[in-house]
Amino acid sequence: MTSRTLVIVNTTGRQGASVARVASAVGYNVRAHITTKLSEKDGAVAKELRELPNIDLVEGSLDDKDLISRLFSGAHRAFINTISWGDEVVIGKALADAAKKAGVQHYIYSSMPDHGAFGRGWPSLPLWSCKFTVENYIRQIELPATFVYMGIYNNNFTSLPYPLFCMKLQPNGGFQWTAPFHPDKPIPWLDAEHDIGPAVLQIFKDGLRQWSGHRIGLAYQLLSPRQVCAAFARGLQRSCSYKRGPITVEVPVPSGYRSQLEGIEELFGKHEAPYFGPDIQAPDEALGLWEGYRGMEEYAREVFPVEEAANGLTWMQ
Repeated sequence: MTSRTLVIVNTTGRQGASVARVASAVGYNVRAHITTKLSEKDGAVAKELRELPNIDLVEGSLDDKDLISRLFSGAHRAFINTISWGDEVVIGKALADAAKKAGVQHYIYSSMPDHGAFGRGWPSLPLWSCKFTVENYIRQIELPATFVYMGIYNNNFTSLPYPLFCMKLQPNGGFQWTAPFHPDKPIPWLDAEHDIGPAVLQIFKDGLRQWSGHRIGLAYQLLSPRQVCAAFARGLQRSCSYKRGPITVEVPVPSGYRSQLEGIEELFGKHEAPYFGPDIQAPDEALGLWEGYRGMEEYAREVFPVEEAANGLTWMQ
């Protein structure tokens, strides 16, 4: 049935994969877009999705308007998380236009705030402001939509030397997290792989009568950095401390992400701006959608060591 066809863009990302897994399990026909990059189409997530029922993987470039048109043909619902594959604004607008033309009845777009638009002297984050531009376009063309704003993924943490969320292994076997966030100011968190899918499916179930045009802060815990480290310490039974400091970049990163990191340091370090801006609150609406969330302590205990082992690390042995 076309009414059960759900389009997902960026399906091998944490957000899209979470939605695809749950949608497949409850009987949606999932039309799941992935790019033709070898690292994506032949990766572990793509291989997993190919083995799930009711999922049709669609490979191709989102610069291809014919592919976009075919992607939405006959579809009833869509979950769209654009990323910087190219010009994200151009791609985001093209996806919205195609969905509108195809008659998609409920379009959930993963957006983020443009802090520079609030008139408080805050900088815009380049990887977020483009999403906000696309959101405004979706509103402009009157595509029936809901907008989800994601909290920080629990899954960002790693002991590998990646910037901002490195839990650095210490000589005593414990961990230390260094970041520019105020140590005692709560920020929003969610387990992307565990909790996005159920929440998004509930938004579809509730429908536009409840969520038309609405922005939802999708986060399940508000924890300060010190509280995050305390949760890690309980979960891992190891010491974990927080140190406020500048973001260090020890590995090559794309220039666009470097600019994002610089903006994060100014926005949340210097200005201590609210993560979602002044207008979106969490976690009440997210909890109304899905109460079975995985919290930070459970993530640290059950998932973090598994993800670390998958990255070839052995500290947990």
